[in-house]
Amino acid sequence: MPLKADLDAIDWKILRELQGEGRITNVELSRRVGISAPPCLRRVKRLEDGGIIQGYRALLNAPALGYDVVAFCLIGLQHQSEAELKAFSDRTRNWPIVRKAWMVSGESDFLLHCVATDLGTFQSFVIEELTSAPNVDTVRTALTIRQIKDEGTVAIG
Repeated sequence: MPLKADLDAIDWKILRELQGEGRITNVELSRRVGISAPPCLRRVKRLEDGGIIQGYRALLNAPALGYDVVAFCLIGLQHQSEAELKAFSDRTRNWPIVRKAWMVSGESDFLLHCVATDLGTFQSFVIEELTSAPNVDTVRTALTIRQIKDEGTVAIG
């Protein structure tokens, strides 16, 4: 499959390092990828400007902050017109409990990744928000038991 971006081996090394440690200094990054600091900084800037690097964020320990419930919801809509799909997509952006959302193919139309403080909060969200949302036909939920893997979103070899 052809790449959508023109990246060389150094760019891939930069991406691997930044995905593993986003707060690394440019000097340390340049040392790890084998180039001097100024061209390393230019490459990072080019990757940012080109949309390859979309941003940087802190990874928070949800349970330590009192967010003990992680669940996934599969949502089926009654109608899948473009307007209805967009309306539901927009609605997900207003639900803080929904941390990530995907439009999917198959038996469901959307997959929602939800994080809540407790089971009651999640249940209230499902009953009061999801099942009562316009055009929602089915809601299937899966509570997680234990996270067993947490890697960067792109597998860089």
